[in-house]
Amino acid sequence: MGINELTENIIGAAIEVHKALGPGLLEAVYEECLAHELKLRGIAFERQRPLPVAYKDVQLDCGYRLDFLVERSVVVELKAVETLLPIHEVQMLTYLKLGGWSGGLLINFNVPALRRGIRRFVHNFKDASTASADPG
Repeated sequence: MGINELTENIIGAAIEVHKALGPGLLEAVYEECLAHELKLRGIAFERQRPLPVAYKDVQLDCGYRLDFLVERSVVVELKAVETLLPIHEVQMLTYLKLGGWSGGLLINFNVPALRRGIRRFVHNFKDASTASADPG
């Protein structure tokens, strides 16, 4: 499955969760429900995956955790905030850089229509035929 198809499947799962719950809940609730929805769809993921920081050839466990790493290739970070801020986008780009992953989704569930709360990221993508410049 290419990265675009995978991200569309993840977005579809997130939309299903948002349709059922709507905005206004804690991030942890959306995380639990998205994990269940991904499992129902047969999409492999790791939840709360540790992200060590390499500094001067030393791996440091600084307590960073990805909300989801889906199919070993797409980082998914969830938010339940009034609005996504530039710092959230920088956080995603940093996670992609530190882990060497090429794709990410930043999903804010605290919006009336979920499509408005999704930002798609591509970092150092090698295959231009499947890369997406779509920011959301």
